[in-house]
Parts: sequence; C-alpha cells; structure tokens
Amino acid sequence: MTETAHTSPIRFYFQGQVVSVTGVQTTRSLLDWMRENRRQMGTKEGCNEGDCGACTVVLGELDARGELQLQSVNACIQFLPTLDGKALFTVEDLAGLAPSGKDGKPALHPAQQAMVECHGSQCGFCTPGIVMTLWGNYEQHLQDGTRPTRQQLADDLSGNLCRCTGYRPILDAGQRMFDLPEARLQRKAVVDALQTIQRAKALDYSAAHATPQGLRTDHFHAPQTLDELARLRADKPKARVLAGCTDIGLWVNKALRDVGDLIYVGNVTEMRKIEERDGQLWIGAGASLEDAWRALVLRAPSLMDVWLRFASLPIRHAGTMGGNVANGSPIGDAPPILMALDASVELRKGSAVRSLPLPELYLDYMKNAMQEGEFLQAITVPLAAFGRQVRGYKISKRFDCDISAISAGMAIELDGDIVKSVRLAYGGMAGTVKRAAQAEAALTGKPWTQEAVRAAQQALALDYTPMTDMRASNAYRLQVAQNLLQRLWLETRAVAPLASHATNVFSVLPHAAVV
Repeated sequence: MTETAHTSPIRFYFQGQVVSVTGVQTTRSLLDWMRENRRQMGTKEGCNEGDCGACTVVLGELDARGELQLQSVNACIQFLPTLDGKALFTVEDLAGLAPSGKDGKPALHPAQQAMVECHGSQCGFCTPGIVMTLWGNYEQHLQDGTRPTRQQLADDLSGNLCRCTGYRPILDAGQRMFDLPEARLQRKAVVDALQTIQRAKALDYSAAHATPQGLRTDHFHAPQTLDELARLRADKPKARVLAGCTDIGLWVNKALRDVGDLIYVGNVTEMRKIEERDGQLWIGAGASLEDAWRALVLRAPSLMDVWLRFASLPIRHAGTMGGNVANGSPIGDAPPILMALDASVELRKGSAVRSLPLPELYLDYMKNAMQEGEFLQAITVPLAAFGRQVRGYKISKRFDCDISAISAGMAIELDGDIVKSVRLAYGGMAGTVKRAAQAEAALTGKPWTQEAVRAAQQALALDYTPMTDMRASNAYRLQVAQNLLQRLWLETRAVAPLASHATNVFSVLPHAAVV
C-alpha cells in the first residue's frame, strides 16, 4: 500500500516476517488483535488492565545504535498502532527459538523446559505470561554475560500474578533455565527486518468505526520530532496525547471511553532522552518509567525501593514518567519524589517553551495549568538537589504492584544539627500531590531532634485534610504521614541513624546490582 495521508498501514515484525495491518480501530488492543484477528491463543486475558501479567509479551525495537532492545509489556493495554516499526514476540515463538530435539522436532525453550522440570505451572493460565517474562530476563542476561540473582528474578516477575504455585518453583525455573542448553535469539534477522520498516515520515493511521451518531474515522498520529509534535498539538488541540497507554488503555477497556484522535509521543526521539543539561537532569516526557527511575536512583540510591515498587516491570517499560506527572493523579508515586527534588516541568506550545515548578502544575483534583495546545516536554531536576538526603516511601496494601494509599517524597539538608532546608511532599493526602508547607516551616532552622519532629507531625494536620476511601481512612492517612516523618528522622539523625533497610524489612536496597 502506498503511504499517503491517513492510509499508512501498521507494520511490525511478527513470527519471522513483517506484517501490515489496516482496518482495525486505533484503540484495538494488541491482545485482542492476537487472539481474535490472528487466532493466537497462547497469550491470555486475565484482568485486562495491566495488573495480572497473563498477557505479557516482549517487544523489540532498534535503539540509537541500531541494536535490538527487548522489553516486556502487557498486551491488554497496548494499542496496536504503537507497535509500528517494532518486533513482537509471544509464547508461540519460543519453540521456534529452541534447538531441535532428538526426533528433529522443535524442543521446548529453556524458559519453558525449566518451568516443566521445576513444577512451575499448575492451572497454567498465567504460565504463558510468566514464561515470556522469564524469556525477556534470559535474553537480557545472555547479552550481558551474567546470571540473575533470585531477587532480580523476583523483581522482574512482580507483575506476573499466580494463584497456584506460591512462586518458589517459578523462581527455581528462572535459575534453572540458565543451566539448560542455550537457545539464543538470532538478533541479526530481527534487526534486518526492522530496518526495512523504519519510517522516513511519521505514521498517520486511520480507521472508521461505528458510533451512536454514525460512522466516524479516528486518527492515530505518531510524529517523530518535537517540532512535528508541537505542530500537531497546536493544530489538533482536542486530540489526546498518548504515551505508554497504561492509563488510556484502561479508559478504553474498563470505562469504555471513546478517546477520539490520538497523538502518540513514543516515536519522538528527543522526548525519550535523559541527560544532564546546564546543571539539571533533563528527563524527556517520553522516557520510560524504568529509564527515568534508573536515572534518579543512580543519583539518589535511597530511592531504589520506590523504583522497584512502582507498578510492575512491564508497566515501567511501557509507561512514562512524563505521563505519570501530566496525569495529575493525587496518588501518583513520581510527583512526591520529584517535588522533594525541586523538579520543574517544561511545557511547550508551538515554538514557545515555559518552565513551571512542579507544585504549580496542579491546580485542583485532576486539573492542571497546561493551556490548550500545550504539552509536557520534559521534567527537569536540579543536580544540586541530589546533594540532600533524599527518601521516598510508599504505603500500599500489597507490597508489589499496587496503588499507594499514601506516598511521600522527602529531602533534608542539615548544617550540623540544624535543618537548613527540608522538602516534604505527600500523595494520597489531598486532591493533588502537594508539599507540606506548615510542617516544613516547623522544621526549617530548628535542630533536627525528636522534639522538632513532633512539632512537624502536629503541623501536618494543618497541611492536609485527607479523605477516607477504599484504600485508607483519613485518620490512618494522617497517622501514617506523621509516622513517615519519624522514619525520616530515624534514618537521618546525627546519632546512630538507622539504615533504610532497618526500618523496612522488605527493602531491596541491597539489590543495587540492578542499577
């Protein structure tokens, strides 16, 4: 098909060849396309909201050096047009990657064979997703020439829920697969195929679908440069900006919302960069959550726990920190940390770029200061902020892969035993993430003592009037917020400070090798 406006096919590498797809709705999920259009039933639908991991697949794309990078994602919340220019691997592919058995037929891949040998599957419903997570881990460590620790395997599998096994045999399988005969992906063939479908111009895909008002055509625009994105956003201010699809995918699957035209930022190379610029850490709004958290943790290792507990690995691969910030959820985990680090946001409209301190972005519950046609271009963090003692805390009912009841970002700078500066930002305590101005004032300029902490704890009651909902009561939220201040003091006091893992028995801080 000739590529003209609104007729570009979606092209990606799948099962050894390039496929071209047209005629499917712009919000058609990858999972539905595989199961209903291609009759590939290995990948399962469990929750249909990116929580259970039964639909885990692995995507491959070329990096700036032209090398293949593999990342696990949840197929249930990936819109099919986002696959353009990428490679798709599902559980059906693995037998073809394994060496032939004695009878000449394909054998099981080591990730599958290890699950058999270690009794890692019972009902089997979640097994395909687990196997794909293991395969992604397997390929990564073959490339690195390393073997994962048991904790690294557990971190990677945090988004794969299993009701049967209790996970021990699955972790056994993750270690066992490296002892079996090697079955390495032949990357050159994939790279060669992907090079043939990289676009010189932006993807502009469209498809008609029925609405109560009649037939309507929706468009999926995928600009490749910031200038193209700015022009599109200015020309189509009513179109919805799409990044990782980890929120919008749920709007479609669960709320059955009609999201209309989409402007996808995942192909804008500049927005995926993370680099130091003029004394700032510049995090492009299109950078993945995984890459953005890694950049923060490299400079503030105490944030490791928050990084690994921020959703699951497939969500962090797909989602973006820019999306988490722009979404404006009062229980978002990134904004409290970023506020504690004095972060700002770069907002762009056309060619005009303005910088806004992050606290000023949020006006009210799910309302922000962005103008029509404006979009979030980047998050900037002063490098000097990493010189403070920084902490991030997440309180949730489940330890892994759960939405916070309360989250907190805290940073303190001491001059001897005097609090020179302090930043206390909480999520889950108000209609927006915001700093605790009264508690900060109660501490600034005072000795960093237990008495000062008690005064700040009392001041928190003036900063917030938390609500009661399904995750926590208002009294619980206030008490926990006060307790987190105590925890900050225990970890940063001058005499016998406690290591963070001493106050959190589940801490993964010793697992710093993943950085």
